[in-house]
Amino acid sequence: MSKVYDVIGIGIGPYNLGLAALLDETELSSLFFDDTPRLEWHPGMLIDGADLQVPFLADLTTFANPKSPYTFMNYLHEHNRMFPFYFHKHFKIPREEYNHYLQWVSQQLSGLHFNHPVVDVIDHNDHYEVVALDKDSNQTESHYSKHVVLGTGSKPLILEGMDDLPSEDVIHTSRYLFEKKNLLQSKHVTVVGSGQSALEVFLDLLEEQKRKDMELTLLSRTGGLFQLDQAKFAQEFFTPEYVDYFHSLSFEQRQKNLETLGALRKGIDPETLTRLYTQLYHKTVAGRKSHVLINPMTEVKAVERSGSGYNLKCEQLQEEQEFNYHTDKVILATGYKPNIPDWFMKRFGEKIKWEDERSFKVTRDYQLEFKDERDHHFFTLTNLVHSHGAGATNLGLSVHRNVHIINKIAGEELYKNQEHSAFQTFSMADYS
Repeated sequence: MSKVYDVIGIGIGPYNLGLAALLDETELSSLFFDDTPRLEWHPGMLIDGADLQVPFLADLTTFANPKSPYTFMNYLHEHNRMFPFYFHKHFKIPREEYNHYLQWVSQQLSGLHFNHPVVDVIDHNDHYEVVALDKDSNQTESHYSKHVVLGTGSKPLILEGMDDLPSEDVIHTSRYLFEKKNLLQSKHVTVVGSGQSALEVFLDLLEEQKRKDMELTLLSRTGGLFQLDQAKFAQEFFTPEYVDYFHSLSFEQRQKNLETLGALRKGIDPETLTRLYTQLYHKTVAGRKSHVLINPMTEVKAVERSGSGYNLKCEQLQEEQEFNYHTDKVILATGYKPNIPDWFMKRFGEKIKWEDERSFKVTRDYQLEFKDERDHHFFTLTNLVHSHGAGATNLGLSVHRNVHIINKIAGEELYKNQEHSAFQTFSMADYS
């Protein structure tokens, strides 16, 4: 058998890239594999002028090691952007720059293998065999590791029955920039959704609207366009203390808890809403028509072909009235779902514990819980909202997750965990 690595990461997005960057400063050995030819972070949504929704400190390493060569500040220094960033005076950075920062880090790290999808993981008694396909040679190769980290991210969530509709006409926001030129030639574009992605796409189309008679529609099943809660105490729900508290709750309590945090999880950046309102105000000066319809409380239940366009089967939820709405193009801002590889269920579905049919049981330090005792661990950075709360997809907590994993693998504290960082107390147990 070949070398047994300490850990192999499956997927190279921000989470596993951050893990690789932190591991690079330790003596732990690692490999990482990804299906794509190079790191591209949501390329279809790198809209000009769109910012990351968290401060730049939520980079790959700063919360664990501000002295790391892979911090965003060092990226600025290496790219001669320190003074422009200093004068810019913004904590939030452009999404395009964040993507470039990730690519810069990935180019400096060894052990990252792009164009190598993992096609199987075999559980042996004390280690894992990870089988990766080299797309260039079309050959598979086995690699061995004591531990595995699943970081395959998410994939677009679309409405049932829409798989067969033309991808240039009915698209998910993840492909927006690839289809934008085509969309701008249409007479009527409808965006379905109510979160940040929906508003960013809608605003971008509005700002680049070339035809005065082009109609833009936003259909949202929520009660309105509500902004993200950015209050200081609200943001403490993205601290390690709150993750500790959330994870300690029962599965049922956690589900109820998530329902109360909608403004934190699905709200829209206030600046985006302000820009949208300002655009609409300017467009309607002197009684001009905006050619815009924003319709909340409307659920789109189906999309069907209708002549040269599409018919949306809708329901106004409060009035409980069904109606049809015609449009030329449809953009689905319907979010994402965990990307669980096919081999995972085949190899591990019966071996691990589940909280319900879609939610596997995960320890506080991000291990899958197996039915048997083991010291070769399978960690996950994917499908964690049910177990670790709203912060499971928050970039600000990604370093915290990786610190937990690295310390567990090493059997010692290689990186210090941030503790007692919230002014609020979430559990009565903290009083004792």
